[in-house]
Amino acid sequence: MMVSTKGRYALRVMVDLAQHGGEGYIPLKDIAQRQGLSEKYLESIVKLLARNGDLAGVRGKGGGYRLTRSPEEYSVGAILRLTEGSLSPVNCQALDGHCENAAKCRTRPLWEKLDTMVENYLDSVSLADLLEPREK
Repeated sequence: MMVSTKGRYALRVMVDLAQHGGEGYIPLKDIAQRQGLSEKYLESIVKLLARNGDLAGVRGKGGGYRLTRSPEEYSVGAILRLTEGSLSPVNCQALDGHCENAAKCRTRPLWEKLDTMVENYLDSVSLADLLEPREK
């Protein structure tokens, strides 16, 4: 599994909004500046997150974005699935149920287990978890 910049930046935006959640609506330019990212690129990401109901946005003076739920209610897995599509560690049609060789494939169980482990781990991590101080 390779997470694209879109997925990584979406997580950074969501964490930034979780960190600054008490400040009301946060202008996208402030997020972009704090994160050192292109505001133009972030526009497409926040539109996707807002369309999905993860963010609320207000235009104009005093506008910006905010989370629609508490940070504990967002899983990293859900955010990455929204931005990346599949989180599968391999591009294997057997995992999607579209492979004529799935029944006799000796490696399929390996990929299925790895896929389950990745999904379970990413679903177990919330935005709130990412706000906690990092262990050294």
